[in-house]
Amino acid sequence: MGIFGYPIVHSLSPVLHNAAFAKLGLDFVYLSFPVKPEDLEDAVKAIKSLNMVGVNVTIPHKRNVLDYLDEVDHQARMMTSVNTILHQDGRLIGYNTDGEGFLESLRREGEFDPQGKRAFVIGAGGAACAISFALVKAGIKSIILTNRTREKAKILLERLKKNVKDQCKFSLVDFSQRNSPGIMDKVDLFINATSVGMHAGDPLLINPDLFPSNIFVYDVVYNRKTELLKEAEKRNLPSLGGIGMLVYQATLSFKIWTSRKAPIDEMRNILRAEFNEHKVKD
Repeated sequence: MGIFGYPIVHSLSPVLHNAAFAKLGLDFVYLSFPVKPEDLEDAVKAIKSLNMVGVNVTIPHKRNVLDYLDEVDHQARMMTSVNTILHQDGRLIGYNTDGEGFLESLRREGEFDPQGKRAFVIGAGGAACAISFALVKAGIKSIILTNRTREKAKILLERLKKNVKDQCKFSLVDFSQRNSPGIMDKVDLFINATSVGMHAGDPLLINPDLFPSNIFVYDVVYNRKTELLKEAEKRNLPSLGGIGMLVYQATLSFKIWTSRKAPIDEMRNILRAEFNEHKVKD
């Protein structure tokens, strides 16, 4: 197996998956492949010619890779984004495990059930898209979207409305109005689905003083404890960083390829050790 991306040198996926293979005694190896955008088609064809079991796909290929697959899972098709490819009987099948990875983390680690709840999502990229679709599938009641670039948020909003119809109430808030009084009053779940917070000194995208007393705060950033998470802790709010989402999306890919349950504790421990030793990011 492996991962296609560009650049890819800092990916932690090989660490996660090779630790899992070793733990279960499986005869597989997982490698990083730096694939430039212009080489994506050739790289995907190589999955078949080299008889690989499958690969993960990351930035900047998650959308364009759909053009070179034989089949795409319904959820990934709705998102127009693939992060996992399975090579099965000469066919390449695309999946997206990001959203389900988020849900597994939210439910198991955060003990938060999104069914019937209200969410506020900052971001309109791949993470926000996967998370929003997963929340709808899990029965979320409403989602408020905002993003620094309004046009991207509108595109995500229209994609959601087109694919999930009346399963959820959606609304769009201009980024400049995100801290307006009253918007956060009935929100149960706040999600930062951007990379803001990855570096020390990154700004807070929301005024934490507006958080209701029972809100759950989730930050997809996983390489450090962000200012958002620190503010949540100060207010005794339940919160999670993105390590769980990273690990769970990897375990779901692992199961697609091997039909085996991944050793999640082993993968989480190796990831935490990697962060503590090298302070690297994916």
